[in-house]
Amino acid sequence: MARNAAQDNPLAPVTLAVGQEDLLLDRAVQQVVAAARAADADTDVRDLTPDQLQPGTLAELTSPSLFAERKVVVVRNAQDLSADTIKDVKAYFGAPAEEITLVLLHAGGAKGKGLLDAARKAGAREVACPKMTKPADRLSFVRGEFRTLGRSATPEACQALVDSIGSDLRELASAVSQLVADVEGTIDEAVVGRYYTGRAEASSFTVADRAVEGRAAEALEALRWSLSTGVAPVLITSALAQGVRAIGKLSSARGGRPADLARELGMPPWKIDRVRQQMRGWTPDGVAIALRAVAEADAGVKGGGDDPEYALEKAVVTVARAARASRGR
Repeated sequence: MARNAAQDNPLAPVTLAVGQEDLLLDRAVQQVVAAARAADADTDVRDLTPDQLQPGTLAELTSPSLFAERKVVVVRNAQDLSADTIKDVKAYFGAPAEEITLVLLHAGGAKGKGLLDAARKAGAREVACPKMTKPADRLSFVRGEFRTLGRSATPEACQALVDSIGSDLRELASAVSQLVADVEGTIDEAVVGRYYTGRAEASSFTVADRAVEGRAAEALEALRWSLSTGVAPVLITSALAQGVRAIGKLSSARGGRPADLARELGMPPWKIDRVRQQMRGWTPDGVAIALRAVAEADAGVKGGGDDPEYALEKAVVTVARAARASRGR
């Protein structure tokens, strides 16, 4: 490529956004457009799909203008371009036009890999936009959103937000923006709970937390609220199972710092601290009783019983009693 495409320069001749996370792909485009319009408020932006970029179209779009205007050409789903158009794009890499920024959005798979390899070989600026399938990745994303907006949020608040919103990055980003706009000071778990109570994941984990802490009345209240707002019973049994298993795993683990235990057990450090508080007094027998109760409830809500709500209530009470019995109460 004729010009040096520095990785930190959004006005590099070619930007390659690779991945399948729509929010990150859109942000990669927005960053380039914002930089171009900062340099020239009259920047022309062309946002194209593969069927709109026919052989010869790129040459037309990037040909010298009488007024030497700055232009951003965005090509979405570049992996779906026709073979002839890919030839045009590869040829363009060798002699990119002045004042033109080409942005290629590519899914990153085997399809269209030749174009991907050619862009990289030519020195294109690359932005990773991977699909965030792991909870830990979404947690890191939320932390990054708060940092970008210059605000502080506790680890528990970030986790509660991920638990409440789920896997949709746009919703997570929107929730962070809302909290930052509405709340002063450090954002904590209580604030997240006030804003997002009733969300399926949040309410199911509230049921589980109260049950493993031996707080039967509060757990049943949370259970009834969850069911009344449409939370699927299977989400509640899943949360109960996770809560009891976490206690069992931590109680059988070697002592050590939260960071060391987090690596050993596959939990975030903040959760180690929370489970340590919840597990005080739990015994192996108590864990076994609780797990059996949750397994029975899970079978009941998946068609093995006549009344899923009763199955859940029975499990919640049994888990809470196991916690109290383990504590000697």
